[in-house]
Amino acid sequence: MRTSLIQKYNIPGPRYTSYPTVPYWDIDTFSLKKWTASIQRSFTESNKEEGISLYIHLPFCESMCTFCGCNKRITRRHEVETPYINTILKEWQLYLNLFDSKPRIKELHLGGGTPTFFSPENLNYLINGIFSGVEKAEDCEFSFEGHPNNTTREHLQTLYDVGFRRVSFGVQDYDKTVQKAIHRVQPFEKVKYVTETAREIGYTSVGHDIIFGLPFQTEEAVVDTILKTKELLPDRLAFYSYAHVPWQKGNGQRGFKDSDLPAGEQKRKQYEIGKKLLSEVGYVEIGMDHFALKHDSLHRSMENVTLHRNFMGYTASKTHAMIGLGVSSISDSWYGFAQNAKNIEEYQHLVGEGIIPVYRGHMLNKEDEIIRKHILNLMCHFETKWGDDELYFKELPEVLQNLTELEADGLLEIDDYHIQVTEKGRPFVRNICMAFDLRLQRSKPETMLFSMTV
Repeated sequence: MRTSLIQKYNIPGPRYTSYPTVPYWDIDTFSLKKWTASIQRSFTESNKEEGISLYIHLPFCESMCTFCGCNKRITRRHEVETPYINTILKEWQLYLNLFDSKPRIKELHLGGGTPTFFSPENLNYLINGIFSGVEKAEDCEFSFEGHPNNTTREHLQTLYDVGFRRVSFGVQDYDKTVQKAIHRVQPFEKVKYVTETAREIGYTSVGHDIIFGLPFQTEEAVVDTILKTKELLPDRLAFYSYAHVPWQKGNGQRGFKDSDLPAGEQKRKQYEIGKKLLSEVGYVEIGMDHFALKHDSLHRSMENVTLHRNFMGYTASKTHAMIGLGVSSISDSWYGFAQNAKNIEEYQHLVGEGIIPVYRGHMLNKEDEIIRKHILNLMCHFETKWGDDELYFKELPEVLQNLTELEADGLLEIDDYHIQVTEKGRPFVRNICMAFDLRLQRSKPETMLFSMTV
């Protein structure tokens, strides 16, 4: 890839797990009353046909990883587990009280933090509590994030027994210098053990997360990590750029100096080398930063044009209603977003008072709904169309004008009613989406809100 393109387009930009992105939510016109009406509407429209998705945030970690931007609480006090789970189950009941029929759970994901901070017994208690009084969709997909250092056979077996068939492990990089810098020291043997154990038990999709652009990371380290990954051949991979946003993440990303990070050109070269090696192994690029072997459901959803993207990342299918449970979780009714309180004590207090613990959100207007569809099309399928009047909006000519330079650089092709991102343009899909992002265009933030696009 030409260095000049990297220099030209390496600017701060959203990752588009939602539209509008969180910094541009209209929180002043949002209310809990509007949110509950929105999720009730979505549930009524979609529960019988497609079911709903659940995301449960489990925020506790025993140690701080300096690359991480998640909402977490560092503690070794495991007595926090049961009170937190009880609060989640109470919050779930507050949502169940809104619905006039049993929810059909199609997707469930445990994220963190470190879900495997919790004991197998407590995870079993949590999941059985969630499933009490609900139904599982026939084609349901349940997944969780595991830490290779503390995921045990008991964790894997317990969650398998209650319906989980997909697990992802955070690898990041196998280089010892990099691991020390990001405070995530885990040998290859640990990853090998949990990967092989998950397969022995019967998990049908095992994923690994790998990051490029980490402090002290070299091209050789990326190659070594990919070659070790080849030995284990996970079914899917997230291979993505480290998002350096220390101004948003407190002291967690101050464990190293900016000068310790690979520059934009070096980062992109790490990506290109990694992508080439993954392709040689048999991985197919899915959307942005994701790869899968051809038998995996993520690859099948790409071929079937059912790939979806939300706050859980890329998913193999779409549900209109996604409810986030737990501190800081974000819910999506398709017509609006709502985020829970970000402080654990505040979250637990609100739920204890019988209040759905939402502290901010955004209700989508008609323009938002149209732009969201275009951005989802680009992020999931690398194309979008507007021949249908439902996808036309009055600023479209201006958006297309803003894309002419990217077209001239060979990053996309535009005709009368269609945009197609080229193979060359895929690494710059965030930049392409930014041209559609009317809220971003109108605000032109003076301060840095997002990580760099490259």
